Amino acid sequence: MKLHALQRSKGFKDKARRLGRGDATKGNYSGKGHKGQKARSGSSVRPFFEGGQTSVVQRMPKAKGFKRYYKLVDTYAVVNVSALEKDERITTEVSKALLKQVGLIKKETDLVKILGNGELSKSLSFVGIEKFTKSAVEKIEKAWGKTS
Repeated sequence: MKLHALQRSKGFKDKARRLGRGDATKGNYSGKGHKGQKARSGSSVRPFFEGGQTSVVQRMPKAKGFKRYYKLVDTYAVVNVSALEKDERITTEVSKALLKQVGLIKKETDLVKILGNGELSKSLSFVGIEKFTKSAVEKIEKAWGKTS
């Protein structure tokens, strides 16, 4: 028999700790720490109580129709000029339908913004695209393209 092979007998259970029964058996503070509200006998603090500070639940807006700012902000699907340059299927005209087909945006209903990251040598005309950065417009016009 080896130490690592030892097992407890079936049905063996540890005795429950008897707190607060003198110094020898876990007496002293009985697992409650030093003083304070939770150390007192019979005390219990209700859930969400924050020591007298107005609780989170009460600080939240009560009225229905509370608007979160991020739902009011438009989110744009972003496409870089470098991605348009790399893809061989994009030749002359760029539309949302083509960007969806190529896989650069997820939905045709998304708002699209073209960013000027990378270089562009193709002459592209953009149809139905909402926004362009200044650097993207410069690169498109430099390559004789149109951003209408």
